[in-house]
Amino acid sequence: MKTLLFFSTLFFSTMCAAVFAGDWAPDAGFVSLFNGKDLSGWGYKGEASLEGKLEATDGRYTAKDGCIVVNDFDEKKGPHLRQLWTVREFAKDFILKLEFRAAVNADSGVFLRKPQLQCRDYLVAGPYKELKQYKAQDWNVIVVEVKDGVARCTCNGEVLEEALKLPATGPIGLEADHGQLEYRHIQIKKLP
Repeated sequence: MKTLLFFSTLFFSTMCAAVFAGDWAPDAGFVSLFNGKDLSGWGYKGEASLEGKLEATDGRYTAKDGCIVVNDFDEKKGPHLRQLWTVREFAKDFILKLEFRAAVNADSGVFLRKPQLQCRDYLVAGPYKELKQYKAQDWNVIVVEVKDGVARCTCNGEVLEEALKLPATGPIGLEADHGQLEYRHIQIKKLP
């Protein structure tokens, strides 16, 4: 009986997770930058398109379960540091929202046109070790609001960077350094 209950609970939890992951839609006025299925709309600079691909050529990035997964470094597959970029560039003012989950001591980053916002297991890897709302090894929300070439960046409502200066235009990027990090619900809204 316990076995039946266990598998019934496991099945229900899995089905609920699948339904909820598939039901996600961008917030009102936002456009998704990730289709939740493959790496379409993303790529390495100077390399072939990743349209329709589930994995980058070197295995550093994978589209899986509604997430872009930053995989740990494997020296047999390619360079240590890699950046995955949107094929689109974003000028003017915008709000970028995304969720991330970092493994212990994982190190990644979000590029905003070109400058990097550190995105990692903050309490272990820093630089924002004093965050009170950060949830270790759980989903956290980054919101970046860009106005007049300056970005205000928060994690779960706490300020990471108050005035990060950005160039006039550029793509959004994700960095692979070390450890596993997952990104989901990546969305952007142009501001008037």
